[in-house]
Amino acid sequence: MRFDFTPLFRSTVGFDRLFDMLDQVSQYDAGQSYPPYNIERSDETHYRITIAVAGFAEKDLNVEVHDGVLTISGKREDSDKSEGRNVLYQGIAGRAFERRFQLAEHVEVKNARLENGLLHVDLEQIVPEEKKPRRISINAPELKTIEGKAKAA
Repeated sequence: MRFDFTPLFRSTVGFDRLFDMLDQVSQYDAGQSYPPYNIERSDETHYRITIAVAGFAEKDLNVEVHDGVLTISGKREDSDKSEGRNVLYQGIAGRAFERRFQLAEHVEVKNARLENGLLHVDLEQIVPEEKKPRRISINAPELKTIEGKAKAA
């Protein structure tokens, strides 16, 4: 599904990159559902991505960040075949995968841990002081008040 952002270009300045990212995300994520994942927000600056990676060991997973893109990939070794096992039914998917997440500006990956078949990646948005909103005082000329009593007529 493609969106036409042309009307927005008439009333916005400097959002070209944002529109390109939205277009890329809609193209990349179409039809991709493996492995399932959640994105949670615990407060204003903390996020967590949780990916279901049942059957993958820590050594089979790779988490990396490059140019604001978090890439999580997994490729399982075929240890079942090497041990001479004959799988009659395989309901647990173990195929290789790669998931990409475009990170907002100033979002950093804090840690990643594997727990009960779920890979948790913790993120934090750290906004520098110079980027935080600040109140600007308005310097207006001071008005003088003239006090006096009115004369009785």
